[in-house]
Amino acid sequence: MPRHDIGRRQKVGRDVRVLVLGGDGYLGWPTALHLSEAGNDVAVVDNFLRRRYDEELGVCSLVPIESLEVRTRTWHALTGRRIETFVGDLCDGDFVTETTRAFRPDAIVHFAEQRSAPYSMIDREHAVHTQHNNVVGTLNVLYAIAEVDPAIHLVKLGTMGEYGTPNLDIEEGWLDVEHKGRTDRVLFPKRPGSFYHLSKVHDSHNIEFACRVWGLRATDLNQGVVYGQQTELTERDPALATRFDYDAVFGTVLNRFVIQAVLGEPLTVYGSGGQTRGIIDIRDTVECIRLAVTHPAQPGEFRVFNQLTEQMSVHEMAKAVATAFPGAAEVENVENPRVEADSHHYNVVFTGLRSLGLQPHLLSDTLITSLFPVVERHRDRVDRAMLAPTVRWRSTANALR
Repeated sequence: MPRHDIGRRQKVGRDVRVLVLGGDGYLGWPTALHLSEAGNDVAVVDNFLRRRYDEELGVCSLVPIESLEVRTRTWHALTGRRIETFVGDLCDGDFVTETTRAFRPDAIVHFAEQRSAPYSMIDREHAVHTQHNNVVGTLNVLYAIAEVDPAIHLVKLGTMGEYGTPNLDIEEGWLDVEHKGRTDRVLFPKRPGSFYHLSKVHDSHNIEFACRVWGLRATDLNQGVVYGQQTELTERDPALATRFDYDAVFGTVLNRFVIQAVLGEPLTVYGSGGQTRGIIDIRDTVECIRLAVTHPAQPGEFRVFNQLTEQMSVHEMAKAVATAFPGAAEVENVENPRVEADSHHYNVVFTGLRSLGLQPHLLSDTLITSLFPVVERHRDRVDRAMLAPTVRWRSTANALR
């Protein structure tokens, strides 16, 4: 695809302009569709790094995905709405600033980061790549906003993994503390579990600093584990499909359980499965982004929402999959390759997005209506060898295969 001519700006008459960074990815693409369908002028930025990770690891999405050019052309043919494309790297600060100046967004939605904890723990090279790609890219976005238009609202995808598993309830980003007779409001303490999650913590601190010092406005969405592959809009045409990752590096635990159930293999739970996580349906993810864009933060405000709809232990997730699957499914406990508490307190406050109107979907409904049929249709594309974990947290030199 040729690079977008960043000197050209085409105004199409709608009120809100949204630039989606990482718009070719698992969440970025359906979010771009959701925002476009809602009547916004949408453009996407990507350098297709996620597709190159597939080549590096020797795996591919369970569901075939088209190029960004085919996707946007199909969307225009179906709806008459255009999604502009900019091809470039967020680590190139000039590109980020020029693209922001060319499109002049009201909001920037930022998905464009290396998002895998196991990938960041493979070795030094992958840890450094993750932190450089994520932290430097986000810094360039902040500088572009400050230079082009400080009123641009940054909606940044964070992660619940920033918090770790503290022995107290997890508030939405901030914590009121009293110490030696004095009180203050501070960012909630962070104890991330991988170099990837650490990069997200650095992002959050950098964004909060930019809001406090430069008067920028930002919403940080600390998201739980996302499941699901389909939205109402991606189902309109096979060319609009988004990714379905199942491998041990980029796949999520729920995706792996569903794959294993359909293939008749045991659902492998790391450790006892007492680790508790927040989870969210992909349809709710795209709606959360829309709600955040529609209700922007105030100038100088670093607003944090915990983006999840349910809290479940890994063992409970496995049991939910096994129960919903219309056949026999066994759960098997295996050695945990990660370094994490096997069981812990976990209670998350997540009221902000509900107050804006989010109506959540439930895991049980999604498993029955979406995930199992999707996997069954594409089961011949599964590489079973990619289901087993190869990256171990205590090793500084893991094997990719």
